[in-house]
Amino acid sequence: MITEVGHFALILAFCVAAVQAVVPLVGAGKRWPGWMALALPAAQVQFLLIAVSFAALTWAFVTSDFSLRLVTLNSHTAKPMLYKITGVWGNHEGSMLLWVLIVALFGATVAWFGSALPPTLRARILAVQGMIGFAFIAFILFTSNPFLRLQVPPMNGNDLNPLLQDPGLAFHPPFLYLGYVGLSMTFSFAFAALIEGRIDAAWGRWVRPYTLAAWVFLTIGIALGSWWAYYELGWGGFWFWDPVENASFMPWLLSVALLHSAIVVEKRESLKSWTILLAILAFGFSMIGAFITRSGVLTSVHAFANDPERGVVLLFILAIFMLAALVLFAVRGHVMQARGVFAVSSRETLLIVNNVLLTVAAFIVFVGTVWPLVAEMMFDRKLSVGAPFFDKAFTPFMVLLGLVLPVGAMLPWKRGNIGAVLRKLGPALVLAVAVGLLVWVLQTGQSALGPIGLFLGAWLVSGAAVDLWSRTGRSGFRPRLGRLKRLPRADWGKSVAHAGLGVTMAGIAGLLAWEVEDIRVAQVGDTFDVAGYSVTLRDVQEVEGPNYRATRAEIALGRGDRAIGTVHPEKRVYPVAGMPTTEAGIDNGFLRDLYVVIGDAQAGGGWTVRTFIKPLANWIWGGAILMALGGALSLSDRRYRAAAGAAKPAAAGVPAQ
Repeated sequence: MITEVGHFALILAFCVAAVQAVVPLVGAGKRWPGWMALALPAAQVQFLLIAVSFAALTWAFVTSDFSLRLVTLNSHTAKPMLYKITGVWGNHEGSMLLWVLIVALFGATVAWFGSALPPTLRARILAVQGMIGFAFIAFILFTSNPFLRLQVPPMNGNDLNPLLQDPGLAFHPPFLYLGYVGLSMTFSFAFAALIEGRIDAAWGRWVRPYTLAAWVFLTIGIALGSWWAYYELGWGGFWFWDPVENASFMPWLLSVALLHSAIVVEKRESLKSWTILLAILAFGFSMIGAFITRSGVLTSVHAFANDPERGVVLLFILAIFMLAALVLFAVRGHVMQARGVFAVSSRETLLIVNNVLLTVAAFIVFVGTVWPLVAEMMFDRKLSVGAPFFDKAFTPFMVLLGLVLPVGAMLPWKRGNIGAVLRKLGPALVLAVAVGLLVWVLQTGQSALGPIGLFLGAWLVSGAAVDLWSRTGRSGFRPRLGRLKRLPRADWGKSVAHAGLGVTMAGIAGLLAWEVEDIRVAQVGDTFDVAGYSVTLRDVQEVEGPNYRATRAEIALGRGDRAIGTVHPEKRVYPVAGMPTTEAGIDNGFLRDLYVVIGDAQAGGGWTVRTFIKPLANWIWGGAILMALGGALSLSDRRYRAAAGAAKPAAAGVPAQ
């Protein structure tokens, strides 16, 4: 009965989304207040109905209702409760239901917190959001219904993919979806503004909180996925340049560019057309991600489905929304003329440089991701584009971005003096150069990647600190310290986010430059040395988990005469799914991780033991946490909330046509 309620609620949400997509749009065009006002309850009711539908599906997983086809395929009675819940979105149909739930959630936030928006603009934003909801609910109902019943329910289910049965991955998809599905709101803002014929400083101020929220969630989601891959898959990497990883990374790069571009619209009323285009493309790449993970056209270990027919439907939805937005963008070009004039030496110019670097980097990732498909379709050649291409083509743009970021953050608007800014940043530059040279001297005969990465990290972190300190005036230390505490949270957020990027850059460079790997066969009781650390295989046992069997090793780690700790790597087998997984044993540290994997038993006795020394590994995710924290700090500043726009008179815009 609960399942039928969930299915019926989803059908009702489909009908409400249709009303939300049409009535407010007509009302805004005709200036009919009642029709425009319908957008608010429609957005809230749509969210409530989809939430009921999602809760019903969750209940089916929690109670192991194997009369539901989706539960049978993705759950099992012996599975821990956490993974029964995560099984809801650990598949194609459930993940699409989560997708439309988040689309509706962001639409509801405009109804709840968008009182500062002009009624016509708000009605059009919610209408576009209703269109997106309508399209994807239709996709679910007609091609991917999660509420299909089985005529003869089995006694038990097939279990969830064992790789997904992990706490890190339990929360990775919801955060990721909150991020790149949340970019649907920036698309709706852009589309509605083009219809409205009004793109001004007020619009830039209104769109930024939604972009920032989506970016924060996307940052957390990508970091969780990277962390999971690092400790769960047993290969020791944090990023594989897999098509699905790239599908989330491209919207992240474009949303960063959009955030900085929207600042220029708000402060200087420039880059209007570019900002609108970024808002369209950011969500477009999010939909490309949905296509990649569900169509099967690109091979990926992360793919939800391998169904070209459903992939074609998603491609059609993508084409409709992108074509409509780009045509409207071309038609409305005359309403996006820049007003602010600025010199070459100005913050606006370096923000343009920032945008160019980020968008070119996103384009490189896109080309590398789709090129195997293009080569097969057009040249009948099977190609594989891997890490060497991405590392060589992508890295230089991130290095340049790191170099210009502290300078751009401190340059004045309209006209500035780069020499004066560099003098303020002098201590930061000296510190960064010293760190880079020190690392260069300490390492012996290795690549320049480590010193360059540590230089950039120190430059970004110290540059962010100088930026904050420069905002406190020129009086004595104690008065400046007091003003530092009273700085707006947006200023703190920007500096913390920039510093987080520096920490992540340093972590990636250190890990890639100085990682040590050792593979050998060891007998129980053997001790061997890896880069100055002693590794002792004390014991290997067979153990039983709640729904798996595992070979668990006990491995002692030390350095010289000092014991560091004991780790317990495992090799698990899930009998129901018939799949093995690897659980690494990791001794975490601030400057390094000791990472150990137990392999198969060898015919001649002993076990394969794979050991890594991973310098600065945790800096990668520590930096991501700082970036997300910086975004959250900025989001908490009242100037960055949409409602704050009510306190400021809206800049005169072009009348709606």
